[in-house]
Amino acid sequence: MKYRTLGKTGWRVSEIGFGAWGIGGAMWQGGDDGTALQTLHAALDAGCTFIDTALAYGDGHSERLIAQVLAERPEAIIVASKIPPDTGVWPALPGTPLKAAFRADYVRDCAERSADHLNRPVDLLQFHVWRDEWLADPDWHVLEHTLETLVKSGTVRRIGISVNDHEPDTVMEAVAHWDLLASVQVIYNIFDQTPARALFPLCQARSIGVIARVPLDEGALTGKVNPMTSFPQGDWRMRYFRDNRREEIQQRVERLAPVLAQESATLAEGAIRFCLSHPAVS
Repeated sequence: MKYRTLGKTGWRVSEIGFGAWGIGGAMWQGGDDGTALQTLHAALDAGCTFIDTALAYGDGHSERLIAQVLAERPEAIIVASKIPPDTGVWPALPGTPLKAAFRADYVRDCAERSADHLNRPVDLLQFHVWRDEWLADPDWHVLEHTLETLVKSGTVRRIGISVNDHEPDTVMEAVAHWDLLASVQVIYNIFDQTPARALFPLCQARSIGVIARVPLDEGALTGKVNPMTSFPQGDWRMRYFRDNRREEIQQRVERLAPVLAQESATLAEGAIRFCLSHPAVS
């Protein structure tokens, strides 16, 4: 495992982290807690020191599983979590009032719940959705003061933003002007390279850590998704790979695989290598 610095935090973290949405058990079907715990231990055994979760992942179930594993481990692990929008709407829509999505007392309550689930301070507390227009909202300064208080009290250590799906432009103002911001988490993979155009250079200039999420496009870049692939009832991937998307994925992967095979043993390895090849990615 190799390690990189997560922006202005100064934290040295494994360049490959553990994404803990799937172990929450709500929207990803077919797993179980025993397998989740084994997988977490395997990741830490391999040198992983960064875990990303969220309060919304099984209503805290993912966080509680992580706490169970960390209680048995001696390593110094960085855990990032997220505050879900109180509206329950992903992504945040234009015109959504700040107090509707992230009222100050609601944010404080979510942070305290996550810290309680994890049985430790939240190293990196992220907004699960974001709109730059909130920086000019009349309620912004109240929320910002609440965040600063959470940091000073030790409930959380740093603040980040998880960017709306495929909308990197919605965080540019925060990266440029919000000094409390330490990191952004954004979709970046071979199929969606948009963040590299403007967001990544700005993050580098501002020493903002970058967490590249969905590096395998929800499994499409594993090479295991084809027209015959099916998912259990209730699994959100049924919606993600709906209509003719599985056929499109198969065609794209068949063209891509020979290129990645020149330097990677598997399609998934090549996809992850691509993400790590950008110097902005932490």
